[in-house]
Amino acid sequence: MKTQATVSQPSAVPGSPLLQISGALALIIGLILAAAWVVKRTGLAGKSAGARGLKVTASTSVGPRERVVIVDVEDARLVLGVTPTQINLLHKMPPAPVESDAVNEKTPDFQSVMKNLLKRSGRS
Repeated sequence: MKTQATVSQPSAVPGSPLLQISGALALIIGLILAAAWVVKRTGLAGKSAGARGLKVTASTSVGPRERVVIVDVEDARLVLGVTPTQINLLHKMPPAPVESDAVNEKTPDFQSVMKNLLKRSGRS
């Protein structure tokens, strides 16, 4: 009687569990990034603030965490006081006038204004 000892080789050598988990994680992150790109390209994402008729025109800091902001909305300009915990309406103004090219042509440039100021003070 002959007994044959057979050694069975595994058909597929599994990788380490750490390698499998990191590969799956990389695949999931790739799918999330691809989905975000598709949503952004197709326009399914929410509209930005500028597209809804809201535009921050000017902003200045009045303290370490306080700001005064001018915001243009569709029918008004709002002066807002902004703190970390609240936003207060300081003043409401009429909408900004639309600037035309004729107005822009009449405004002097910085160089001509400085020359005029220096001539007035007697320094040329």
